[in-house]
Amino acid sequence: MESVEREGPARDNRHTAEGAMSFEVVEPEVERLREELAQERERGLRTLAEFDNYRRRTRQERARAEQDGRREILLALLEVMDDFECALGHAGEASDSVAEGLRMIHRRFDSLLQANGVTPFDSKGLPFDPTTHEALSVVETDRAESGIVYEEVRRGYLWNGELLRPTRVIVVR
Repeated sequence: MESVEREGPARDNRHTAEGAMSFEVVEPEVERLREELAQERERGLRTLAEFDNYRRRTRQERARAEQDGRREILLALLEVMDDFECALGHAGEASDSVAEGLRMIHRRFDSLLQANGVTPFDSKGLPFDPTTHEALSVVETDRAESGIVYEEVRRGYLWNGELLRPTRVIVVR
């Protein structure tokens, strides 16, 4: 029995020494793996953040493209509206069916534009404002003071409160 008891504690010491030695070998490996895991986690978080930014950017770009597309369509429709107004100007106060038909189409077209947030604004008699007016020429007259819009050549429009198209004007010098 004595031999068993002697081997027992000696074996335990040997296992303890081997355990300490293997723990010393494993500890740097564990630390390296922890650092690697932290780096991977950081990379994953960065990738998620980049993807969120990408989604936000593409959503904004799509909205901007849709807005620009609508703007282009509305500007083209305003050219048609200008043609209607020119035709109505030539029709004058005539009461024939063609002139009345033009007036009716003009009213429907105007209500369609307004339903989409497009509203005309008046400039005649107001001070010239380069943010909303495009000066085509100047005129000298005693009927108005300098810097006042004398005449509108092409009507200006707002779209949801923002300038869609400036008014082309003639300004008093």
